Amino acid sequence: MAQINLKDLSVTLGEPLFANLTLELRGGDRVGLVAANGRGKSTLLRCIAGLVEPTKGEVSRSRGMRIGLVEQEVPPAIATLPLRDAIESALDPMQRDSESWRVDVVLDEFQIPEDLRDRPLAGLSGGWQRMAMLARVWITEPDAVLMDEPTNHLDLERIGQLQRWIKALPRDLPLLIASHDRAFLDGVTNRTLFLRAEASAAFALPYSRAKAALAEADAAMARRHANDLKQAAQLRKQAAKLKNIGINSGSDLLVVKTRQLSERAERIEAAARPAWQDRSAGAIRLGNSGSHAKALVALDDATVTTPDGKLLFRTGKLWIGPGDRVALLGGNGAGKSRMVTMIHSAFAASSAAVKCAATLKPGYADQGLTALDRHPSPMALIAGSFDVGDQVARTLLAGAGIRIDRQLGPVDTLSGGQKARLAMLVLRLSAPNFYLLDEPTNHLDIEGQEALEGELLAHDAACLLVSHDRSFVRAAANRFWQITGKRLIEVDSPEPFFAAALSARG
Repeated sequence: MAQINLKDLSVTLGEPLFANLTLELRGGDRVGLVAANGRGKSTLLRCIAGLVEPTKGEVSRSRGMRIGLVEQEVPPAIATLPLRDAIESALDPMQRDSESWRVDVVLDEFQIPEDLRDRPLAGLSGGWQRMAMLARVWITEPDAVLMDEPTNHLDLERIGQLQRWIKALPRDLPLLIASHDRAFLDGVTNRTLFLRAEASAAFALPYSRAKAALAEADAAMARRHANDLKQAAQLRKQAAKLKNIGINSGSDLLVVKTRQLSERAERIEAAARPAWQDRSAGAIRLGNSGSHAKALVALDDATVTTPDGKLLFRTGKLWIGPGDRVALLGGNGAGKSRMVTMIHSAFAASSAAVKCAATLKPGYADQGLTALDRHPSPMALIAGSFDVGDQVARTLLAGAGIRIDRQLGPVDTLSGGQKARLAMLVLRLSAPNFYLLDEPTNHLDIEGQEALEGELLAHDAACLLVSHDRSFVRAAANRFWQITGKRLIEVDSPEPFFAAALSARG
């Protein structure tokens, strides 16, 4: 028996987010919720949790059912609380005095270190904030759990911990998980819902297999639509021919037949459903201005250190040439970001240990997208930084998914996905021949991730990238450097590193 039923559910916020959605969420269901940024995933989760009223339709839940929603952002009301108190505040007030011991049980279950438990939630890393939000929900003993981007800010070790936790949950506990992490969805779900403005599609398959099934269904619908229109066109052609004969002969029978054929063509055209075409969230395009240099970046036993000078590792002799897409692999705190910072500094001034070719034209995007915040608006950033007029700038921004009404507003009011697409537009207009990308898929939806992968491959771009997104690394990189101990070594495949990181115990 279904525990949660959605019947003809529709939400319109300025424009339709989704319509006529019918879904059953039963015990044992692990449903992946997939859609582009801004297309209603969070709104749907909040509808199911009873926090948002749908425009139409209804949500029914089993009597007495407790639904736990793990939201993306930390509520301001608990941001200044110590982590322990933030979790305890999720308990019913009558439970806090007699059952506060449950807080320590949950903290241990999520392997949250002792030295973090009394720190203010707002002062913790994004990854630990995510774990705290999950712990706040779990302590309430929910009957169903809804998760909104649970892997955001998590490193591979924590993603592995989360995957193991989900797999160990009671089989009768339903989950609905909105995520852009394709490998994570493949690892933990058994159903997939593709949320669309119309005709949302559900499959009893994990993400990758469901995506293939969706492509087949869309292709079949496109063929049916084309055949229907072809049949209608033939009927109209026959009707026109009979009309001429009927007029010339004065036959009432032919006039009736002509009308019948035309009406049949109209019915076919009205019933024909076109293939699904999603509104693009904005194109991601890159380029490669080219270089004849053998090595764009060369490392000659460079030392990567902590800010206070402690050695993290040595690079040995490695280089990146045109067409090399190098993924940098390493555990949390191994020094990946420090190495990215070191190479970024070498763009301005090479050293004996880090040399950049004279023909190098760098493009850099850090995971915080901090360079964007120095500009008052997207329009000021594009029109002011590049030799384009206002009209071209508007067109470029619209193509990147920044609507006209957001182009003149402050950059810091853009969503994470819009900022990520804006950063990719800035990179493209800079026309680099080497990309330094630190967590480029943060905030990008699956459409954006696949577009970025396609652009890197299509232009044979050279890059050094850091990412916790396994699907992105597998698709985009053709070389792999791994931080092992105090050394940086080249490895043939990222899979052993992924397996070790995912199975690591905190």
